[in-house]
Amino acid sequence: MKEISRLLVSLTLIAACAGLILSLVENVTREPIKEQRRLQMLKALSAVLPEFDNSPDTDSVTLQNGVDKKGKPVEVVFYRGRKAQQLVGTAFKVVAPDGYSGNIEVMVGIEPNDNLHGIEILSHAETPGLGARIIEPAFKDQFKGKSLDNADWRVKKDGGQFDQITGATISPRAIVKAVKKGLEFYREHKAQIVQGGKQ
Repeated sequence: MKEISRLLVSLTLIAACAGLILSLVENVTREPIKEQRRLQMLKALSAVLPEFDNSPDTDSVTLQNGVDKKGKPVEVVFYRGRKAQQLVGTAFKVVAPDGYSGNIEVMVGIEPNDNLHGIEILSHAETPGLGARIIEPAFKDQFKGKSLDNADWRVKKDGGQFDQITGATISPRAIVKAVKKGLEFYREHKAQIVQGGKQ
């Protein structure tokens, strides 16, 4: 009985020490992790927006775009890039839920004239050498200058304007569809996005 009690006390002390160490590590790493995420966000924003001199991650507007399958609101954050206090572009994230291997997250950058400045693939699980080629400039660059008014928002295989990737039509089709939906939401709420929360 004494042996069991000693073992329980030892295990309790070990668990308490481990919990304390994990808590301390979390406290020490929380801010560096937060800063790394901020830098990654700024890198993505720099890839899809014209040159800016503000911090778009702190100059943003959040709008609700429906609800998810669980009934929770789906929020879209619009990041505004400015140069000399003039709006040069707006960026926002869209999710293509129908990628070949699941969700594809895309950052979209749009200029004040409603033309796309660029897209950046933030995350995906597509097949290496096939669908994963969505990260290549040859695929992403074809979105530059496109808008809802000057492009047929389908892949060429479906009669549209966007090149699909040989052997991997599903991924490009999902991205084209998601970007188009994002642009439609942006257009519908443009005044609110551009003016919302303006200092």
